[in-house]
Amino acid sequence: MRKTAPLILLAGASVVLTACGSGDAGIFNRARPDEFAVQRQAPLVVPPDFTLTPPAPGAPRPADGTASEQALDALFGGPAPRSRVEASVIDRAGRADPSIRSQVGDTATATVAKGRTTRDIIAAPEGDGQSASTVIPTS
Repeated sequence: MRKTAPLILLAGASVVLTACGSGDAGIFNRARPDEFAVQRQAPLVVPPDFTLTPPAPGAPRPADGTASEQALDALFGGPAPRSRVEASVIDRAGRADPSIRSQVGDTATATVAKGRTTRDIIAAPEGDGQSASTVIPTS
């Protein structure tokens, strides 16, 4: 009895492990779809004028933008309506220029002066810190 229990357990484990392999393809060799190539299609819309000519086969859809344009709209906002609470917060904070994201990285953008101490820290020569000293001002 002491020898049959481990043998049954070993046989059961080997049967379970054989189900993990799938013949030729293995678990790591399966073909996967490219999840970044998937693009949403716009819903079908009935045109108000039924005398319109159908589009040419293969022509781009006039209502859709490219995937990159859709991504930019999703990231940086588009003409989405604002809620009353959001509009109130924006009004109280002050409206920013719509092109603020483009102007932030511009070299002509003025920056705020942080004071003499910050300028001294930035202008300090590089070193290993062995000769560093601090001064605690007394009031």
